[in-house]
Amino acid sequence: MNARAVPPTIIPESAPFSPEQRVWLNGFFSGLISLDGGVTALSPAESASLMNGARVADDGEAPWHDQTLSLADRMQLAEGRPLRRRMMAAMAQQDCGQCGYNCNDYSEAIASKKEARLNLCVPGGKETARMLKKLYEEIDQAPPANAANPRTVAEKVALAPKGGEAREAAQSRDNPAVATFHSRTLLNREGSAKETWHVELDLSESGLEYTVGDSFGIFPSNDAALVETICAILGADPNKRIGERTLREILLHDVSLSPGPDSLFQLFSYLTGGERRVKAKALAAGEDPDGDAATLDVLATLEKFWGVRPDPEAFVEALEPLQPRLYSISSSQKSNPARVSLTVDAVRYKIGNRERLGVASTFVANRISAGDKLKVYVQKAHNFGLPENPATPVVMVGPGTGVAPFRAFLQERRATKATGKNWLFFGHQKQACDFFYEDELMEMKAAGVLTRLSLAWSRDGSEKIYVQDRMRENGQELWAWLAEGAHFYVCGDAKRMAKDVVGALIDIVAEFGARTTDEAIAFVAELKKRGRYQADVY
Repeated sequence: MNARAVPPTIIPESAPFSPEQRVWLNGFFSGLISLDGGVTALSPAESASLMNGARVADDGEAPWHDQTLSLADRMQLAEGRPLRRRMMAAMAQQDCGQCGYNCNDYSEAIASKKEARLNLCVPGGKETARMLKKLYEEIDQAPPANAANPRTVAEKVALAPKGGEAREAAQSRDNPAVATFHSRTLLNREGSAKETWHVELDLSESGLEYTVGDSFGIFPSNDAALVETICAILGADPNKRIGERTLREILLHDVSLSPGPDSLFQLFSYLTGGERRVKAKALAAGEDPDGDAATLDVLATLEKFWGVRPDPEAFVEALEPLQPRLYSISSSQKSNPARVSLTVDAVRYKIGNRERLGVASTFVANRISAGDKLKVYVQKAHNFGLPENPATPVVMVGPGTGVAPFRAFLQERRATKATGKNWLFFGHQKQACDFFYEDELMEMKAAGVLTRLSLAWSRDGSEKIYVQDRMRENGQELWAWLAEGAHFYVCGDAKRMAKDVVGALIDIVAEFGARTTDEAIAFVAELKKRGRYQADVY
């Protein structure tokens, strides 16, 4: 197949940018023109004006909106931008909705003082909260959020109230619905190192509706045994009333017990002295005096400062709210209107002699039973969903629990009788015990719903094989699918897998599309711009 021509490198190497900035700018400007069009490289002066002039200072673009970048890299890319844009860069860039917003809207709400809570970004954790606190100190000195960048007509229309807003408000993070826990089924077979559950909830009384690609929010409760241990170390009666609730109820349902927040370290610095006070103050400032800051949840903090017993009311006030957790929906409502399913890894790990538990994952894996009611909501997807044209081919890369939305995609494509081809890359550790939804996938393949299924097992041989390796092995055909207009999706780990998948895709485009590396990067950037490359990573 003859490769389509793409424009040459747009930003010259002599331009005053770092390699990362040059790569991003090349990709960005290639997206402003047709892949078949021509373009003249910018002069160094023109390139410099893009970063130093008013156009780039608030141009609406967000080169930091990439889940694989570190906070330091994101803040560097946002340097010189308005405060609200730097606040956005401090977010985890997942648009996951756990905060009740997407990343951009959360930053806008903080900058306009409509949102005072700086600790809502669950995936960003302490790192994001600390950066937001630092940036918030500039808020009174910063110009109004819209002073340098008046909203365009399109933005005003997008932000205008819509007819369905009342219903959405009743089914949101701040106003959740109630669903009934139906069942869970272990997906791993004997011999697996993992514990992964297929979870089903009954939505028949909730009024919730969802689309494939959406996520499902669950409000968990903390482990009761952990709560009792904390009360014992505090020397406090779990039934002591604090306001209208007991200490036990607050610790179970209202506050996060991991990780230990800076405000708790600050409280301990007021209640102790000497070297321990110095360490508590250092921890509150984000320092790590003993090299254990990353392991300090609330219980570990109490143990580290053994004997310091704050008043229970002051103690709970120093803790942060217990946040909901989001999971990719692994079912299509067209397939089963009354149910929603999730694919959940139960998180358990040891630090020292103590087992730590993932709050929400072990909540749904162990601590609720059939018939129990729980607070839930649907988080609408941001740019993650099936193509409008049912004839469009789709390529899905989802190892481990990353297969969840693609199970939903396949169910949807079957229910709607979509004619487009479907190719799934799935991988895990061992085929014998970690092949999630094997029977379903093989049946879909036999029925022609799943056109191709490429499998990768990292612990079945002397050589570790991952989904990106299977992509490279099938590079020529994968390129042919892209050339036909296929949409490409990836779901799973942002820090490693997603980066490796992007790298493999760039290599495939370069090799089989007859492009240079920079041109292949620009091609993938164009796929993203056109919505043909979509990611749900965390």
